[in-house]
Amino acid sequence: MRPRPEGTGAEPATLWGRLACLWAIAFAGLHFYWALGGDVGLSVSAGPLAAERPLWFVVAGLWGVGALCLLGALLAWLLARSRLRGVPALLARWQGWGVSALLLARGIGVEVLLLTDTTHLSTSVSVGQRAWTLALWNPWFIAGGVAFALAALRSRRDIDAGPPPPSRP
Repeated sequence: MRPRPEGTGAEPATLWGRLACLWAIAFAGLHFYWALGGDVGLSVSAGPLAAERPLWFVVAGLWGVGALCLLGALLAWLLARSRLRGVPALLARWQGWGVSALLLARGIGVEVLLLTDTTHLSTSVSVGQRAWTLALWNPWFIAGGVAFALAALRSRRDIDAGPPPPSRP
């Protein structure tokens, strides 16, 4: 019998896939809230674009990112399904690793840029934006990247382990 995390009733791949799915849904919801006119947190995330809200920003940056997040939630849900085999499992796993790499590169990369100020962002990034990005947004991207990585990793282990043993009454 394969080990399950205590108290969850879920296998590791299922657990991490579900967490990645919830992460993506939460991020999609936030972007849809902003696209519909909400402004809490947007000004410290998008800076001057939050006040101006040009059409391209609302369509691509809010609705578009929200839609991509929903696709990420679907991917995470697929990674949580231990029944995927063959090419679909391989594609889901590689896409999971790709999403993880993008999220980690964004979270860690921006964190390093803001902390080291190598690009002299102090003139274009307000103090409030910098603080919220360092304390909330970048850790959020890093958490999503870790969740997708662990979902992809655990998905592979579950597939390599073979089918679950038959249940006994």
